Amino acid sequence: MCGILAVLGCSDDSQAKRVRVLELSRRLKHRGPDWSGLYQHGDCYLAHQRLAIVDPASGDQPLFNEDKSVVVTVNGEIYNHEELRKKLVNHKFRTGSDCDVIAHLYEEYGEDFVDMLDGIFSFVLLDTRDNSYIVARDAIGVTSLYIGWGLDGSVWISSEMKGLNDDCEHFECFPPGHLYSSKTGVFRRWYNPPWFSEAIPSVPYDPLVLRRAFENAVIKRLMTDVPFGVLLSGGLDSSLVASITARYLAGTKTAKHWGSQLHSFCVGLENSPDLQAAREVAEYLGTVHHEFHFTVQDGIDAIEDVIYHIETYDVTTIRASTPMFLMSRKIKSLGVKMVISGEGSDEIFGGYLYFHKAPNKDEFHHETCRKIKALHQYDCLRANKATSAWGLEARVPFLDKQFINVAMSIDPESKMIKKDEGRIEKWILRRAFDDEEHPYLPKHILYRQKEQFSDGVGYSWIDGLKAHADQHVTNKMMRNASNIFPHNTPTTKEAYYYRMIFERFFPQNSARLTVPGGATVACSTAKAVEWDSAWKNNLDPSGRAALGVHLSAYNAETPLSNMPSKVIDNIPRMIEVPRVAIQS
Repeated sequence: MCGILAVLGCSDDSQAKRVRVLELSRRLKHRGPDWSGLYQHGDCYLAHQRLAIVDPASGDQPLFNEDKSVVVTVNGEIYNHEELRKKLVNHKFRTGSDCDVIAHLYEEYGEDFVDMLDGIFSFVLLDTRDNSYIVARDAIGVTSLYIGWGLDGSVWISSEMKGLNDDCEHFECFPPGHLYSSKTGVFRRWYNPPWFSEAIPSVPYDPLVLRRAFENAVIKRLMTDVPFGVLLSGGLDSSLVASITARYLAGTKTAKHWGSQLHSFCVGLENSPDLQAAREVAEYLGTVHHEFHFTVQDGIDAIEDVIYHIETYDVTTIRASTPMFLMSRKIKSLGVKMVISGEGSDEIFGGYLYFHKAPNKDEFHHETCRKIKALHQYDCLRANKATSAWGLEARVPFLDKQFINVAMSIDPESKMIKKDEGRIEKWILRRAFDDEEHPYLPKHILYRQKEQFSDGVGYSWIDGLKAHADQHVTNKMMRNASNIFPHNTPTTKEAYYYRMIFERFFPQNSARLTVPGGATVACSTAKAVEWDSAWKNNLDPSGRAALGVHLSAYNAETPLSNMPSKVIDNIPRMIEVPRVAIQS
């Protein structure tokens, strides 16, 4: 992921202002170590820190149209750029960069071109002919973006909060799927899919349609001119990503440059659930597997760096970001610049274990909609910033626009978890890739119980974090927590510990308002906590907080009767469509 910074209409075109913009842009240099660029037009400044993935030789930014009257600084990947170039036959492109189409699309279609982009992006476009500009962020918020306002009337845009927090009177997260235009001075939502209204869909579940949609989402993300790999935890989502990538890599342009041998990466504590499962999947798929170990102390030592880079005090995000942060550094040291990851599946399919308690299909669907809309504050933020901290890009095929439309149009009755029928979480995704003739994964991996990333790297990781926080936060400090932190008051010592670090880096009130709050159990929204009265006394984002669901639940007295082996035995009963192999 690249880093972008723009200061627009600051009423200051002095050399001192240019130096300040360069200084702030360097705070984002970790995101784009390959090249730095700065464009100035009067009192507007567009800066860029480039991570070169497509066309490394000539795609430096900012980017321009033919006469340089339209200037763009962009962070992202436009997967359909070749198709879009065909619609722009009268235009001449300066580079082979996938993002080069943006300035030319603006010339042809004005501000209405954004929905034509298939990819992930955050960009600032300056039209020097009238000094107007637009800012836009991708549909779900896979790329990070912030907007701020200065006392001098300026508007600031930055990929990370640290690029503008010291210079703006107020700043906030730029909303995903929105466009901001200087001509109107307001946000406008450009992303308006059918599921956004949260109306209950009714399309019958078709496993072949779902499978093909996800395969297409993975294949389009193989667009790269640099070495890449897959993040493989051994869970369902990352294993499917790895399996599809391995299956289709050989026929791509990428394979011609870098070979068809796929590299996979996993991180965990010694003997953690993820390491063991990932090892088995990698062997099954024939990947070159890289396994990274860390200790609880390694993670604790990195917490301050993690909070500085991730820019949150949310407990579950920090828990999961730390192993990913450590792994990303190792991956980058091997010369890899892009990885494909499995974020987003749990939100779309109701994969978190608390979905077992969804009272009906309407509530189930509403919760998935809420979770997808909030992804930019949680898993997208983690995946983007934990990797970008080391100049690594993460791509997430589950959050492909077309795939989301397919998955969210399915009647949620098919997504419901029904233990008596052997249907575990994400059953429809598992079933879509359960192919007897050409198996994607071993059966027991395909039906492995959901593990949240912060749990799967090793249960002692979270236990160690809690113990460390207990040593640094006293009961007296907790009694005064509401006075010290009246907004999103921390309710645990672990949360208090993270909050202290965050406030040291980002002391502004605007900064603390960028982080969501509210009660949660096993990563639920506050609304879903109401599904089970017992959860109100067991609020924790770990999957083990899903009492009576997780096989290693906190305080579980007896194992669940519906063990994975039984699920596998019950597969014939789980199927509501003809039991035949699905042909691709």
